[in-house]
Amino acid sequence: MYNIMIDECCSVFAPISNPSECPWGQKAFAGYLGDNKAAWKQYDATFTAKEYEGPKLEILLDQGSEDPYLNDKQLLPENLANACSNNKQINLNFRMQQGYDHGYFFIMSFMEDHFNFMAKHIC
Repeated sequence: MYNIMIDECCSVFAPISNPSECPWGQKAFAGYLGDNKAAWKQYDATFTAKEYEGPKLEILLDQGSEDPYLNDKQLLPENLANACSNNKQINLNFRMQQGYDHGYFFIMSFMEDHFNFMAKHIC
């Protein structure tokens, strides 16, 4: 959502939705951006969603319920969903896909939906 002023829609599969609050994200942000956690917020979708005031934004997010990274609290899509639900400018369609993990079959099973979503909003 960093370049959201250019795009008014976004389609994602199992994103690290709140990297400032998960171990992977904290390690990456510290390595790339330093220890100033305030500097991390502009690259964190959950914080961006909380503060977003731009044009109406449509987001399609698919997440597998059996994703080991979800269960390890590395992805935190529920934090993004909560932030979006409190922002009238963002419409998040968060689809928890039962029985899917983080792999190729998950992505390929729903790729057509994401192509159609983007075509609807871009074309």
